Amino acid sequence: MFDTILPADAVEFCPHPAFQDIFVCGTYNLLKSEETVRTRPQERNGQCLVFRCQYDKDDIAQSSFDKIQEINYPALPDMKWCHRSAASKATICVADSQGEVHLLDWNADEVGIDFLPENDSKDDYTLCLSLDWSNRRNPTSNLGKLVVSCSDGDLVLLDHTTSSIEVTNKWTSHEYEPWIAAWNYWDTNMIYSGGDDFKLKGWDIRTDLRDPTFVNKRFEAGITTIQSHPHIEHLLAVGSYDASVRLFDTRKPLVPLSQTDIGGGAWRVKWHPSAARKSDLLVACMHDGFKILRFHELGVETTLEEMAHSSSVSVVQRFDEHQSLAYGVDWSFGPSSSDQKTAIASCSFYDHSLHFWSG
Repeated sequence: MFDTILPADAVEFCPHPAFQDIFVCGTYNLLKSEETVRTRPQERNGQCLVFRCQYDKDDIAQSSFDKIQEINYPALPDMKWCHRSAASKATICVADSQGEVHLLDWNADEVGIDFLPENDSKDDYTLCLSLDWSNRRNPTSNLGKLVVSCSDGDLVLLDHTTSSIEVTNKWTSHEYEPWIAAWNYWDTNMIYSGGDDFKLKGWDIRTDLRDPTFVNKRFEAGITTIQSHPHIEHLLAVGSYDASVRLFDTRKPLVPLSQTDIGGGAWRVKWHPSAARKSDLLVACMHDGFKILRFHELGVETTLEEMAHSSSVSVVQRFDEHQSLAYGVDWSFGPSSSDQKTAIASCSFYDHSLHFWSG
């Protein structure tokens, strides 16, 4: 266990083929004040902690890791590495609590992260809540597009030029906080968002973004996490504060293929990065630890229509060493162990702890 000092809420492994031993952890701290001033924004601070791990291929759970860098920021609700070609640099984007996003490049020669030009959208009253890159399935030398969800209800599209990050579109998406925005990795004209208004929405960036392509109102609590499956077209995992994970066929987004009770609110869902384990979903369950769900139909040749009639899911592993809200979690893109397990890093909030395990 590693003490992150400040409350920890995000973990992301680097997918770049040359740097899969690098991962980052984001922290989020609300500074306490003796007086409450409504006209003054709440102050928050955080860090991007950078780690390098040494994989033990015989027993991944026994791998070691060391902190090699820390970068001070306002609090960091989310961070994501961009999937790029092997000849390109490893780049990560971090989203902060003052409405800014920051691009960082891994520098192998200096063993650390370098800063890239930033956007100029600072707003002390607006938090960036989540972000996602468009090019998960099609890594190129260029950076993909970014979608960012903000606490004022807006979604923001960003594109990177040689000199800056530019806002290319911005629109109101939800009545309350849109906790999550995510691309359809198979059709990057489509974005999905979920908010504290209990609504799941779809957006086609080629159209008038005042009108979503669909609105699913059949949730019992706020929607917190969404991820398009990187290996199965049309499949979407959606988590909610209502202690469930739903799978949707994106062609029929109003009725779930399956709904699984996970025992606590789902803060993050992550499909396994390997196609060989495409049936496995890693879930941060907030009040009930971390779990690996296995959707058995996804491991065989079956259609999503068939899955809707015979969905079978089980919890194949859980991790309960954290003593607080289970928030950040990710699979490693590095080597599997001899028993085919993958390294996993997870972090929790009030006990500010980071753990390294396998599943």
